[in-house]
Amino acid sequence: MSYDHYTGLKVVKTEDGIAEVVMGAEGKLPAADHKGHGELAEIWRDLDRDDDVRVVIVRGQAKGFSAGGTLDLVQDMADHFEHRARVWKEGRDLVYNIINCSKIVISAINGPAVGGGLAVALMADISIATKNARLIDGHTRLGVAAGDHAAIIWPLLCGMAKAKLHLLLSDEVSGAEAERIGLVSLAVEEGELMNKAYEVARQLAAGPQTALRWTKYSLNNWLRQAGPIFDNSLSLEILGFTGPDMREGLAAVKERRAPEFPKDSPI
Repeated sequence: MSYDHYTGLKVVKTEDGIAEVVMGAEGKLPAADHKGHGELAEIWRDLDRDDDVRVVIVRGQAKGFSAGGTLDLVQDMADHFEHRARVWKEGRDLVYNIINCSKIVISAINGPAVGGGLAVALMADISIATKNARLIDGHTRLGVAAGDHAAIIWPLLCGMAKAKLHLLLSDEVSGAEAERIGLVSLAVEEGELMNKAYEVARQLAAGPQTALRWTKYSLNNWLRQAGPIFDNSLSLEILGFTGPDMREGLAAVKERRAPEFPKDSPI
């Protein structure tokens, strides 16, 4: 299996049965542009077909896990139907491809984790964060519905009350707090992140693969049952890219100011 055609992702087979998926360019906080967003959705199909891989560790660069989509991507989604339609499909594929990937996926989360990167971090089978990591679902801050993964998994992970609190307010959640409320599997000190990720990965890579994969498949039926909830939330997010809330949210980000959203809503 060759991964040479990926430009925003690097796949490194580090040990027997273990592969790292590294997001972004070295020394930079990973951000998904048009091509990178599609790659983040597609990589799980290739990993699923790769007989050399039993466990996947996905991580960002030294500066953090993910910065979300680039402003150019967001602006083009606001301006062009074809971009919204493509990103809708990629956002759907990202979530379902991780769910359906037979290989065990471990996320190693450091620094900020935002946008599509946060979706990867939390859709992973086992999520390990540094205690000072910063998990931010900033959709409502931008002026669109929290759609790209949140509705399918946050209530299962941390309960509806905490999910609504953090998603409606676009609150930042530290890695330590995320572990406390059940949003991530483990929280560790910053210098221990990759050691812990590999400790878990080696144990899984040496384990009974059929049993592990069938256990993952069975547990993920909880997520498959929530598929219609996710599909609806993602569609409403994409619809929001056509509205005034999102345009004000994007302008505020570009101008580095607090947004002044319209007080009225059509619904």
